[in-house]
Amino acid sequence: MASLHVALSSLPGPSFRPTGKLVIRCSADRQALFNRIAPVYDNLNDLLSLGQHRIWKRMAVSWSGAKEGDDVLDICCGSGDLTFLLSEKVGSHGKAVGLDFSNEQLLIASTRQKLRSKTCYKNIKWMEGNALDLPFPDSSFDAVTIGYGLRNVVDRHRAMAEICRILKPGSTLSVLDFNKSINPLSTTVQELMIDNIVVPVASGYGLENEYKYLKSSIKDFLTGNELEKLALEVGFSTAKHFEIGFGFMGNLVAIR
Repeated sequence: MASLHVALSSLPGPSFRPTGKLVIRCSADRQALFNRIAPVYDNLNDLLSLGQHRIWKRMAVSWSGAKEGDDVLDICCGSGDLTFLLSEKVGSHGKAVGLDFSNEQLLIASTRQKLRSKTCYKNIKWMEGNALDLPFPDSSFDAVTIGYGLRNVVDRHRAMAEICRILKPGSTLSVLDFNKSINPLSTTVQELMIDNIVVPVASGYGLENEYKYLKSSIKDFLTGNELEKLALEVGFSTAKHFEIGFGFMGNLVAIR
C-alpha cells in the first residue's frame, strides 16, 4: 500500500487559509500545508502503509552508503525518521543534520530526539532551511538523503544541483519517493488506492483536501528515467532508480 508522505520543501513564506478545493500554487502554500498535517503525519504513515514505510526508509538509508563517523544530511526531514536511521549508521563519532522548512515538523523531530536514549542521537542537529539554497559549504557531507520531498520542490533541477554541490566527491545521494510509473496499470492502481483508501482515511483526521493533493503531485513528478537524467545533468557521475514497494515507490541512488 502506498505510504502517505507528502513531504514538501521550498522557500519558506507566510501561511494561508484554504477555501473549498485545495490547490497548491506556491511554496508558502506548501509550507502551510505541511505544518497543518504535522501532528498526525506519523500516525497516518503507519496506518496507510501498514508500516511498510519504515522498511522503505531503511532501504533508502542503506543505499546512501552512510557509515561510522560520517557527516550526513537528511533534507525534507519531516519528523526525523530518516535522520534517526542515518544517525544510527554514523554512530556517536558521526554527525547527522535534519533540515526542513516546516517548523512544526522540526519541533516534533526534536521532541522525539529527547525521548531516545542512544548516544548517537545526541549528535543530531535540526535546522529550518531551504532545499533550494542549502546553508552549507561545498563538499560538506559524506551522504545525503531526501525522503518524499524532491517531488514537491519548486525547482527540482536547482535542488539536485545544490545537493550535488554539498556532497563530497564519491559520496551518495539517496532519494525516496512515490514512483511515477510508465506502466498504465500500475498508475491506475496507485490512483485508485489514493482515491479509495488514502483520502477517505485522511478525511477521518480532517485532512481530506490536503491529501487529495497527493495524486496530482505524483502526476507532476518525474519517472525513474527522468530522475536519472536529472541527476547526471547536475553533475552526478552515476544514477540508478529502483522501483520498490510493488512499484508504488521508487528510490534514486546517485553518486557525486
